Formats: sequence, structure tokens, C-alpha cells
Amino acid sequence: MTEPGESSSHNRIDDKQLVILLKEKTGISDAQAKRLIKAVGRDRPTLLREARIIKARHSGV
Repeated sequence: MTEPGESSSHNRIDDKQLVILLKEKTGISDAQAKRLIKAVGRDRPTLLREARIIKARHSGV
């Protein structure tokens, strides 16, 4: 069974890869990415949206 936001086990990535993805796409820190995954789960669209919100709040935008 796949998780929301993941179409198959072939597309499944582990938490370390998710942390890297969030850091590269949004500029949040390792710690922020790890906390976010723990808080909202592994749904990529949700993670990216929330990571952008975190980054905007911390950069004063």
C-alpha cells in the first residue's frame, strides 16, 4: 500500500531523501525538515507547502 502523494513503491523515498528534497527545494534546515516530516507525514505536496511557509516566516518575507 502506498502513502498519500506516492503513486507506487518505485517512487517511494526514505526520510533522508525527503530531508534533502525539502532543503534543496525550499531552503529550510535539516532539523526543520525532520520536524516537519514528523509533524505532517510524508505527503510531498503538503511537505513542500509547509516548508515554504516555514522558510517565509524565518526569512521575514
